[in-house]
Amino acid sequence: MPKMIFVSLPVTDVKRATAFYEAIGAARNPQFSDDTTSCMVISETIFVMLATHDKFRQFTPRPIADARASSQVLLCLSADSRNEVDDIVGKAVVAGGVADPSPKDEYSFMYGRSFEDPDGHMWGVNWMDLSAAPLQPDMASA
Repeated sequence: MPKMIFVSLPVTDVKRATAFYEAIGAARNPQFSDDTTSCMVISETIFVMLATHDKFRQFTPRPIADARASSQVLLCLSADSRNEVDDIVGKAVVAGGVADPSPKDEYSFMYGRSFEDPDGHMWGVNWMDLSAAPLQPDMASA
């Protein structure tokens, strides 16, 4: 069985957050969802758990950070093409997100954009042509 990743995000409104992630292509798994949590399936190995602040607090003794004021993690999804990058960011905007809170990545071998969900969680979306990527370890300078 392949390894799976579950990203848990605190949200202020589970229904609104669920609708946002459905609009960008995720599917809600009702088996692991209720009034306090939505399990959003991004792929067969990537899941986003959207939890109310009260529910999220059950899993950590630390305060919940305000995603609009600080960053704790950088999230990024891969795309199959430059057009898919633009399509996902466009869907995020239509669903109430903010386009490009981070600078765009634009290289001959890579294209990336970002969006912010209604709770301020920032996501990157990147397409990369690995066959055209530079061979040196510091690809950011390419």
